[in-house]
Amino acid sequence: MNIITALIILVIGFFLLIKGADFFVEGSSSVAKLLRVPSIIIGLTIVAMGTSLPECAVSVTASLSGNNALAVSNVIGSNIFNLLVVCGFCALFTPLAVQKDTIKRDIPFSLICTFVMLILGWIGMSLGHLDGVIFLVIFAGFIIMMVRSALNARSEVQDGDEIEVLPVWKCIVFIIGGAIAIKYGGDFVVDGASFIASAMGLSQNLIGLTIVALGTSLPELVTSIVAAKKDEVDMAVGNVIGSNVFNILFVLGIAATISPVAFIFENVIDIIVLIAVTLIIWFFAWSKNEINRKEGVAMLALYVIYMVYIIVR
Repeated sequence: MNIITALIILVIGFFLLIKGADFFVEGSSSVAKLLRVPSIIIGLTIVAMGTSLPECAVSVTASLSGNNALAVSNVIGSNIFNLLVVCGFCALFTPLAVQKDTIKRDIPFSLICTFVMLILGWIGMSLGHLDGVIFLVIFAGFIIMMVRSALNARSEVQDGDEIEVLPVWKCIVFIIGGAIAIKYGGDFVVDGASFIASAMGLSQNLIGLTIVALGTSLPELVTSIVAAKKDEVDMAVGNVIGSNVFNILFVLGIAATISPVAFIFENVIDIIVLIAVTLIIWFFAWSKNEINRKEGVAMLALYVIYMVYIIVR
């Protein structure tokens, strides 16, 4: 294999991950609708988890194949990218209104999850099976909290019969086909990224924080930019924070439960950076209940500075 082949495999892997996640979510949502599960619960569980399936596939595959640096850096890199680039780009088009629940509940909870990841990872420099179970238990509590909150505010939310109900045979094809695409997409991304890292003399941690994090976060970026152009970004920051919580609790929880995930010192530094970035976003949001264009530019500049730092360190 040469670098060109590895890049092609990487791109095919990203495509399989993203389309596989779309098919899996569409099929699963349709099944849930057939079983008369309320749309709001489908949106908060199946659809929300769908955006984290690419990160989950990469981290689990990396963990099982012994590429632990990729498993952790993929999650940290995706979270930093979501906060600085996704929110920053959206703020260039239109000021991002931040809901009170996001400021008072979601961002603090995201910070707590990040601190828990830091502490558990620093102890013994790994996330073991028990740590993974702890993450999944917290994740279950988070889902229950979100569903209760949404049901309490149901009068303000469209119930949404917008979820298309597919024929049963198509649901099965979408779910099985999506799962297969996610599985092989994860394999391709890990194999391609690992080869590129070794061929170019780069660390897997760096590849995970940059190329892999960008690839697995593309759905969030594209969706958010399209929404920003339509001036439909009322929940953009909340969605990003929710995605980050999912990445920590769901992705690392699954990965560590299946196979212990080793930490390196750079992971600890990057988690501290993630905490600092989250605090900055929290300050921007708290000051005026929105993130404006100047702050968006500052966030993108911070991401560039962070990229330069991780490349030269």
